[in-house]
Amino acid sequence: MSPLLQRHTRARAAGAALAATAALLVAGLSGSASAGPAAAAPPSAPSAAETLRTDAAPSALLKAMERDLGLDRGQAERRLANEAEAGATAGRLRAALGGDFAGAWVRGAEAGTLTVATTDAGDVPAIEARGAEAAVVPHSLAALDAAKARLDRAADRADTSDAPVWYVDVRSNTVVVEAVRPAAARSLLKAAGVDGGLARVERSAERPRALYDLRGGDAYYMGGGGRCSVGFPVTKGTQQGFATAGHCGRTGTGTSGYNQVAQGTFQGSTFPGRDMAWVATNSNWTATPYVKGAGGQNVRVTGSTQAPVGSSVCRSGSTTGWHCGTVQQLNTSVTYPEGTISGVTRTSVCAEPGDSGGAYISGSQAQGVTSGGSGNCSTGGTTYFQPINPLLQSYGLTLKTNGGGEEPPGEEPGGTWAAGTVYQPGDTVTYGGATYRCLQGHQAQAGWEPPNVPALWQRV
Repeated sequence: MSPLLQRHTRARAAGAALAATAALLVAGLSGSASAGPAAAAPPSAPSAAETLRTDAAPSALLKAMERDLGLDRGQAERRLANEAEAGATAGRLRAALGGDFAGAWVRGAEAGTLTVATTDAGDVPAIEARGAEAAVVPHSLAALDAAKARLDRAADRADTSDAPVWYVDVRSNTVVVEAVRPAAARSLLKAAGVDGGLARVERSAERPRALYDLRGGDAYYMGGGGRCSVGFPVTKGTQQGFATAGHCGRTGTGTSGYNQVAQGTFQGSTFPGRDMAWVATNSNWTATPYVKGAGGQNVRVTGSTQAPVGSSVCRSGSTTGWHCGTVQQLNTSVTYPEGTISGVTRTSVCAEPGDSGGAYISGSQAQGVTSGGSGNCSTGGTTYFQPINPLLQSYGLTLKTNGGGEEPPGEEPGGTWAAGTVYQPGDTVTYGGATYRCLQGHQAQAGWEPPNVPALWQRV
């Protein structure tokens, strides 16, 4: 494996009709059933699809989903709506099941079926009452995450070049280690002290590498040579800039834009370990809430709510443009020649050198920036992205969006909730004298106050 720095060259719900299924699931996953009194959303509350503005998906995104996922226009639209509702439902059930929760995923052409896994068969009625399918499994998500964390620590002391990828696979309820040589995977598992019942080894020829190569997906150039792609425009106070991949440049590296005009400087960069960075731009550049879609069209960004496993996701990059696929696993670790990267998301989207740093987006929700992968956009491949919310949190950045809304009129209600803060599932805040629990990871913004978005917050 070697870095591919782009040096200025291109290197079932069975038994029901699909339409009926989609209609039932959008209704069933929107929260009409309840796992408990605190989980119920008020009748007038917006649905998750409304909160995440799936109806505003641009034509360029829908066309790419049709091309890459084999859908027609109606299926693409219904898929986005179903994914939004599934994420909200999974968040509510995660809060309700507590330590029993073992993950969630969607499946079907329209993401019409949500499965929620639990370690306790007694949870099945609560899961089914929410319109989801239940899977009873031996290991909780917390147990799988803990095993994966032990692998991460062991990798700091081991050569993982022949076992370069490991992740929590909620669908199989195991930690998977992909290896060119299975013996290397077994050695890593032994060093980490991970029980064989929690893990499995898969043989793979994949050798990922970093995809080197202010609108997401546009090209930029590093002062020392090489090309990468803008991830998402951001702000830090009054300073404007963009998020991108850490392997593209070190702190202090200068950049020029797609037009070769002086642009900015890397203010922070982490690689390996994570693959995150941000560039502060000069006054000639203005952050916009857009990602470059097919044909150069603007795809707007309205938030950063994390999509569940199985969801559609599209990527914009300066080499290969606009491509789509699905989220395969969260919480993945992958070894490049430069070292191991943890906490990335594994996808079926293709990418090539120069696409690094570019934007991944699900509907209108920012997901992350391109890190690396294998394969190409001619024969297909696997890619990994650095999730955007940890990046924003690490550097104190605010995602540029045109979502949310204006601050509500009247007196400030008070509480610990704050716009610009990155919240993770299970976090609690107060707002207007009430306490709320976060259901889905996101960066808070005006208009997304807890009472307004039951897809993201549950009153407790």
